[in-house]
Amino acid sequence: MLDPFGHEVLEDPAEFHATIREAGAVVHLERYDVYAMGRYEHVHAALTDWQGFQSGAGVGLSNFRYEKPWRPPSLLLEADPPRHDAPRTVLTRILGQRALRRLRTQWMDDASELVDSVLAAGPSFDVVTALAAAFPLRVFPDAVGIPRDGRENLLPYGDHLFNAFGPHNDLVAAGAPRVAELSAWVNAQCARDVLTPDGFGARIWAAADHGDITHEQAPLVVRSLLSAGVDTTVHGLAAVLYAFATTPGAWQRLRAEPALARVAFDEAVRWESPVQTFFRTATTDIKVDDTIVPDGKKILMFLGAANRDPRRWPDPDRFDLDRDPSGHVGFGMGIHQCVGQHVARLEAEALLTALAARVSDITLDGSPVRHHNNTLRAWESLPVRVTAE
Repeated sequence: MLDPFGHEVLEDPAEFHATIREAGAVVHLERYDVYAMGRYEHVHAALTDWQGFQSGAGVGLSNFRYEKPWRPPSLLLEADPPRHDAPRTVLTRILGQRALRRLRTQWMDDASELVDSVLAAGPSFDVVTALAAAFPLRVFPDAVGIPRDGRENLLPYGDHLFNAFGPHNDLVAAGAPRVAELSAWVNAQCARDVLTPDGFGARIWAAADHGDITHEQAPLVVRSLLSAGVDTTVHGLAAVLYAFATTPGAWQRLRAEPALARVAFDEAVRWESPVQTFFRTATTDIKVDDTIVPDGKKILMFLGAANRDPRRWPDPDRFDLDRDPSGHVGFGMGIHQCVGQHVARLEAEALLTALAARVSDITLDGSPVRHHNNTLRAWESLPVRVTAE
């Protein structure tokens, strides 16, 4: 069987995903001695069963039962109850509806300013760098409260972090020389005295003052925002813009019904699955259909395969604005479901709304180029041409 982390699969995983789904509910991948799931039913069940499929031994290939993590584990992604509970509760409250209402007007204005500046430069541009990366790097670090200097470090840091969830292949080796530098910069941004007094980061430290989390946990919770809150949104935005550029009539439908912006983003997350894989570890011998997953073995869940499982989704390979994409596992599921997903949806709504108000058509203007990552499905370049009004 092909290597799920090989460049051939990372370029186009569709055939591999279909093979995994058809091979059974769970299959053993001898290359890495892990058990793999690609069907929606079983991926969803594993994601929601934190007692049987733990995150605390790492959500990558590395097994923290036997291996030392390369950095302190995430209190959100790589922890289970009770250690997971307090940080999750704090972030859920901080990233809740009140915060999003406060940010909404500002982000809508920021999106309008960015789109105006991009369109002023001409009808052709790379939508990845000009919009999908530029907008989150503009608004999300402001919301967290980190300084402007050095923000260019966020994407390469996140890229290496998600690569490191896979095997130690050429992608990990390529990022290794900068790991110490990037990690030191990110860790420095999590310190209390660096953060602005009105951002998410300051509120995390205030929660520590209130005793909701410890002061030792506070910088790790801030780090979780900076680690998982940028790359994933960038690639989600690129996915939805790619969908509109390649699906006839979809952009005109959005312009006619701007309220579809959030549905479009979730459908794109289902369709492209910016986060393709996550691992869990069996806490005991677990029977999945007729296969026993032994205690301590890693389970590789193909979120991208589950999100295109025809057993769950009619015509799954089609980007469809009439589909109800709720229930997709692109943000995970269960207690470890992405705590910042509503923030990402607001970023997408702001950017798509601003673009739809100014652009009557968007099409590809050259060959897109994939960016390979062991965990993420991403674009390096998406050249487009737009018709501005």
